[in-house]
Amino acid sequence: MIEIPESATLGRQATETLTGKIVAGVKNATNLHKFTWYNGDPLKYPELLTGRKIESVKGYGAFVEINFDSDVHLLIGDGTNMRYYPASYPHPEKYQLLLVFEDKSFLVFTVAMYGGIYAYRGELDNRYYQGSINKLSPLDNRFDEACFSSLIGNEKKDISVKALLATEQRIPGLGNGVLQDILFNAGIHPKRKISTLSDLEKQDLFHSMKVTLTAMRNRGGRDTERDLYGNKGGYRVILSKNTYMSPCPNCGGTIMKEAYMGGAVYYCPVCQRQK
Repeated sequence: MIEIPESATLGRQATETLTGKIVAGVKNATNLHKFTWYNGDPLKYPELLTGRKIESVKGYGAFVEINFDSDVHLLIGDGTNMRYYPASYPHPEKYQLLLVFEDKSFLVFTVAMYGGIYAYRGELDNRYYQGSINKLSPLDNRFDEACFSSLIGNEKKDISVKALLATEQRIPGLGNGVLQDILFNAGIHPKRKISTLSDLEKQDLFHSMKVTLTAMRNRGGRDTERDLYGNKGGYRVILSKNTYMSPCPNCGGTIMKEAYMGGAVYYCPVCQRQK
């Protein structure tokens, strides 16, 4: 799933690889997927995108946006995979969209569970996208302790730390995936109520968020996700479905897995006590 480290990585890689390429052809979905969302009629995407030149690619939160000339854009959201292949590779059999460039290299978009592929001219009226481009990312130096304190202070309900950080897009692109290591590194249980956090714990949580997300981005994303070329990210995730049967790297205890708020949470009951 695309979260902050992956959108940053995909944006950087795609800028380096795709800038200047011109779309020679657009192929519509060969595998219809009822949980793939488009902007308008996807059968009109070839008319909009063919002949357009890529000017830049940017990652915002859980989105990656390809910007073409003539104010045309192609946006993918959390759940959509984007892979680039050189001309020598055969086209896959199943996809939700495929762009062929003039040099015969191509870009493939696929959706596993759910995802969005939005082609449009001008502005896109999507509140999640608008939130991603208008809110400060934790990777931005302007996102400081005062911003984080304001985020907590503006919350009227006594919600859990997971609810604060990973729901309702309070911090766009910070989802359940990256949350696990952030909380582990801060020593905070995902079910802790925000009212129980001391000032020191809030500082620890803020710094863990900044440091953990920066490490994930700098290493090309998480090893549970793949980049533009299909390679796993270089950041080795501490807590995930792939590691939770292993002992806690801090105390050697048993990592727990629970269903919570529509997803799984992983934690060490010793290092992350629920007070």
